[in-house]
Amino acid sequence: MTINFQNPNDHFTYARREADSSWIQFVKQICDIKGKRVLDIGCGGGIYAKALADMGALHVTCLDFSEKMLSAAKVNLQSYQNIEFRLGNALQTGLPSEQYDIVLIRAVIHHLNDIETCFQEIFRILKRGGSCMIQDRTPDDCLVEGSTEHIRGYFFTKYPQLVEKEISRRHSGENVRDALKHTGFETFSEHTLWETRRNYKTRQELFDDVINRTGRSILHELNDYQLQDLVDYLKEKLPGHQPIVEKDRWTIWKADKK
Repeated sequence: MTINFQNPNDHFTYARREADSSWIQFVKQICDIKGKRVLDIGCGGGIYAKALADMGALHVTCLDFSEKMLSAAKVNLQSYQNIEFRLGNALQTGLPSEQYDIVLIRAVIHHLNDIETCFQEIFRILKRGGSCMIQDRTPDDCLVEGSTEHIRGYFFTKYPQLVEKEISRRHSGENVRDALKHTGFETFSEHTLWETRRNYKTRQELFDDVINRTGRSILHELNDYQLQDLVDYLKEKLPGHQPIVEKDRWTIWKADKK
């Protein structure tokens, strides 16, 4: 079973969250958003486009291949006059060349086999002097051991068969760096971010998220019975009465177009 971003039940899963302050502060450290024209490729429900607009972007373009996701983003961002919505994909955006100061592509490249073509498209639509931020998980990010903060790690301990699936869809840091270099980006940097995914007041809130596969595409590989077994496993691993701050480890590559 895989996630279907065209499914009306799935697209609101990705529209109801807010970008965490840990992500916002990190982006501010590596990129100046104020007054810039920004493109969010694979915008989903508009979570990060909203954050970019709130950080002072002059204009934000939300681009997604899914009409359902764009509809959710429009509802989520209806009060923003400086955000527009375009249907397109990461390999063929359909946008004019050299139009954007900053391009964000978050949690998208693990869906792509051909990341070099994606980066060529980003290079084309960036202005000279512009920057792109590519955020995704590498295999190393995914396989950090489980803990009271890194809940995802327990998924792979309980169901080792998920490891092969997860690794098969992830690009290594070396592959991303090589693709950026081949595309024409001359300067780039690589960063690690522990981004807060969600604060849970109780562990039952977390368990409900797991059962509903909320924002967790890897859990669509498990059936409902396996999900319940996973929740029972998590009950053994997590404290009974303490709030849970769940974090995921990400890699962010920032590349500049000269």
